[in-house]
Amino acid sequence: MLPPHRIPTSSILKGHGGACEVILHRHIMPRNIWKLQRWLGIGKEKIHTHAYKTIDLALTKYLSMKQKEMSRGTKLKDEDKEGFDMLKFFLTQGSEIYGKTLTDQIMKGNLVGLIFGVQDTTSIALTWLFWLISKNPSVETKIREEIQATFPSKEGEKLRYFVNREEVSKLVYLHGALCEALRLFPPAPILPRTTLHPDILPSGHHVNRKKKILFSVYAVGRMASVWGKDCLEFKPERWISKEGGIKHEPSHKFFAFSAGPRTCPGKELGLIRMKAIAATIIHNYHVQVIEGQSATFKASIMLKMKHGLKAKVKKRWA
Repeated sequence: MLPPHRIPTSSILKGHGGACEVILHRHIMPRNIWKLQRWLGIGKEKIHTHAYKTIDLALTKYLSMKQKEMSRGTKLKDEDKEGFDMLKFFLTQGSEIYGKTLTDQIMKGNLVGLIFGVQDTTSIALTWLFWLISKNPSVETKIREEIQATFPSKEGEKLRYFVNREEVSKLVYLHGALCEALRLFPPAPILPRTTLHPDILPSGHHVNRKKKILFSVYAVGRMASVWGKDCLEFKPERWISKEGGIKHEPSHKFFAFSAGPRTCPGKELGLIRMKAIAATIIHNYHVQVIEGQSATFKASIMLKMKHGLKAKVKKRWA
């Protein structure tokens, strides 16, 4: 999307991590308290202010660089020609699409939304996938067998990369394993909702207008009443139909990508991307998770592993 060698990556990632921590704080703390902290510039809100400035400065720098490049007609390098440059799109076609001139602030706001939408979700999902596979080695074996059966290696060919959408869509068992990881460890474990009118929840609780309600996606994915008595087990088979195809679950049951009009617009693209990465790694490497580490959660709006996943990666082919 953005030329990787031009993005101030460390600054953005640092600011993003701080912002995710503060968002969780705002969900669980009374509104008046965190607003007071923001006004005084103390506590978690001090982190948010610093995180926002860090991200804003990094994007301002990149926006300025892109505007200068385009104004002087700088010839793009080969690596810049690959992929889709969102910022260039905003500068050249944004006004036509949005029906108004896009200010720097609007463009930076859109980029921040993309960063929050894709930065952690893929890495978190894959981290938990490999954690679960390490605890269920038979799943890794079945994924490799599926890859080999679906795409038989040619003579002398071992190393292989999966980047084609049609290819990864054929990997049904891998799809099931990834959905299981998303069910048990959803990257966004909490979804906030606000009522427009007074209502009564299915539980019988009365809610007033503008009442904030937090859905625990993490809890729904582990409820026996929703997924059965084996809800805590990692079973890719639950996503495979009797005919051997992918079994699709309704979004109100599988909340990993939200539901209804708020369903993640990048759901299909995200699944394809994660399957392509997972298939490439599992086929070409063995991820050996270091024994003894605990899978504790970081205090964040995203379901991050607190200390990351420590593992040794070994090549399967010479």
